[in-house]
Amino acid sequence: MPKVAIVTGGGTGIGRASALALARNGFAVVITGRRREPLEATAQAAGEAQIVPFPGDISDPSHVEALFAHTKSTFGRLDVLFNNAGRGAPGINLEDLTTQQWLDVVGVNLNAAFYCTQAAFKIMKDQDPRGGRIINNGSISAHAPRPNSAPYTATKHAITGLTKATALDGRKYDIACGQIDIGNALTDMTRSSSAGQLQPSGQVVPEPRMDVEHVAQAVVMMASLPLETNVQFITIMATKMPFVGRG
Repeated sequence: MPKVAIVTGGGTGIGRASALALARNGFAVVITGRRREPLEATAQAAGEAQIVPFPGDISDPSHVEALFAHTKSTFGRLDVLFNNAGRGAPGINLEDLTTQQWLDVVGVNLNAAFYCTQAAFKIMKDQDPRGGRIINNGSISAHAPRPNSAPYTATKHAITGLTKATALDGRKYDIACGQIDIGNALTDMTRSSSAGQLQPSGQVVPEPRMDVEHVAQAVVMMASLPLETNVQFITIMATKMPFVGRG
């Protein structure tokens, strides 16, 4: 019986690369996201490896409930949850953001991660063998903001708190929780910023990127550890991106 993983935001970018890498390493993977077509394309790219698409909006608790129920009914258990799905707001002045723009980011980046974590707990604590692993995508923005990024930065800082609370509350159920903080992985979503990224000085400067496959391999490493071992926090980034000393 293969280990079973759920990857949110699994149709594109880091989620797609991580789902494919997990599948290549023997996991059965359920991927979710709002658009069916990228999910199905990811499943097809897996070839004979097992990736199951389950489209929907994880900021809606009813979809999260259906996602985890489908996973349990299909595979009987859940070993890994990768809370990867995320979005940003327009890069505009903080004072010009609308309430809806703020709520949209909080809904996906923070609320959905909690809904999925709670649903994972309910399965993992009662299954046999007991326990599992939750990996949260924190981002470099969990440490340092970019200009005009208040909603994204606030939610990613909150993910760090959720990671710590989950790691603590999961101990009694043999549930491990860790966080991967990613900087400048080259994906379709970030490709445009390779030409130039706004800096605190007001300059727009090209920044180095790294292959997203390196992120996927880090996720596989975290997911494959025995439950008595946990990577609490890991930072993986393009070596020369402005992070240490940013701003």
